[in-house]
Amino acid sequence: MEIAELLLVVPVLLFSVIVHEVAHGWVARREGDPTAHMLGRLTLNPIPHIDPIGSIVVPLLLFATHSGFLFGWAKPVPVNPRNYRRYRRGDILVSLAGIVSNLVLAVAFTLLAVLITWVARAAPSWIPTLAVLQRMAGYGILINLILAFFNLIPIPPLDGSHVFYHLLPPQLGMRYREVGRYGMLVLMAVMFFVPGVFRVMLWPAIYLQAHAFALIPPLS
Repeated sequence: MEIAELLLVVPVLLFSVIVHEVAHGWVARREGDPTAHMLGRLTLNPIPHIDPIGSIVVPLLLFATHSGFLFGWAKPVPVNPRNYRRYRRGDILVSLAGIVSNLVLAVAFTLLAVLITWVARAAPSWIPTLAVLQRMAGYGILINLILAFFNLIPIPPLDGSHVFYHLLPPQLGMRYREVGRYGMLVLMAVMFFVPGVFRVMLWPAIYLQAHAFALIPPLS
């Protein structure tokens, strides 16, 4: 990935991970927990959400090592599950909120890419600028699909682990959650040393991306 491409990807990636986290906080508030709202995290302003590792270091490392893909995350929105009116329901809905927000964004970026084609046909002189915007929309489709399916992986502390936890017997569930303290280290190790594993796990994202791109007519 060249620097020019990086400048297109980073804003889309940052926006997508911020929406993911805001969605967690927004649903948590609806479920009875005002923590994220009280701490000023229900905002699309990137500054409160930037995580030094996930928003800066990891994307730059992936770019510098020519990994072929870019990934990252924002600072997790703080929630207090004890405030949920119904703990099980609240924990599941809040966990799935980020995933759903990314799927919605993937659809929105697909529609945007289609709209850009229509605009280009009506105003051919704008094609160079519109081509850049459509490329960003294409990255938006892929990034959000990857974020959605990556977070479905049931490894603590990813969102999918919160849902999987409620499917387990209580004693086994507690042991499973204890893995959370090492989960991020495991994920980082796999990401850098065995990246092929994630390509297999994320095949639904690639499959849906191909179908989304098939809906987008060429600019000319």
